[in-house]
This record gives sequence, structure tokens and C-alpha cells, in this order.
Amino acid sequence: MNDFHLAQVNIGRILAPLDSPQLADFVAQLPEINAAADHAPGFVWRMVDDDGADSTDLRPDNDDDMLLINCSVWESVEALRDYTYRSEHLKVLARRREWFERLAEFHLALWWVPAGHRPGIEEAMDRVALIRREGEGPGAFTFRSPHPAPVGSPAG
Repeated sequence: MNDFHLAQVNIGRILAPLDSPQLADFVAQLPEINAAADHAPGFVWRMVDDDGADSTDLRPDNDDDMLLINCSVWESVEALRDYTYRSEHLKVLARRREWFERLAEFHLALWWVPAGHRPGIEEAMDRVALIRREGEGPGAFTFRSPHPAPVGSPAG
């Protein structure tokens, strides 16, 4: 068993409310895409709101009702990359500009967590802030510049 897993956070500002006709197609695809993640090789966990289906009711910024968060944990960078770019998820990703504003700053961060750890919203947003402040490094990176998992057992 690996001592570390890969956490990912992705934030996005939607162009219209979730219940609007503009986002209807996106919302309709969420159950299928989330089920694909849940059954993908290397998937460990994903953040969900109180209804347990997805994270669309969670708001990482209390002052921005249009900002959504997606956070999950995977066994490896490769497992997350395969799901992101080599599964049904790619169809949704290809249409993201129909539903989400283009953010000028980093909106994705990857980082290593001890196996069994489940990041919360605050931790995830701290990683977004870190990558925005310092750029890519071992504490927050992207697929472009992946960092290896730490060696040894997590301190605890």
C-alpha cells in the first residue's frame, strides 16, 4: 500500500446559476461523470455536499455564489490523468467554456496527502492560494510539473 495519495482541487466560476438553462447540460452529465470517477482505476475519494451526490452545493468562497469546487483523492498522478483525459470526463472538459469562466489564475492544484486523509474545503483552497502565490512546487503542482510522492511514512 502507498503511504501517500494524490489530492486534487479544481475550482471554477460558473457563467450562470446551476438551475439555469445555460448549465442544464452540465448538470445533467454530473451523475454519469461522477460515477465514472467513482469506478475509475486508482480512485480513492471525492468531496460531496450534504446530499452525497456531488459538490455543487459547496461554496469555497462565501462571497462568490458562482464559484464551485471539486476535490478528490487518487492513488497516483497517472490514475487522475487517465480519468481526466482518457475517459468520458474528457467530453465534459472539452465543453468547459460553455459553462465556466476562464480564470486567469491557477484553478487546479495537486498535492500529496497521507493515505486515508480527506482534504476539506479550507485545505484545498489553501493549496490553490499556495500555487497562485508561489507557483508550482512540491506543495502544489499541476499535471505539467508533477512532483513525486514523498518517500517514507507520513509524519503524524
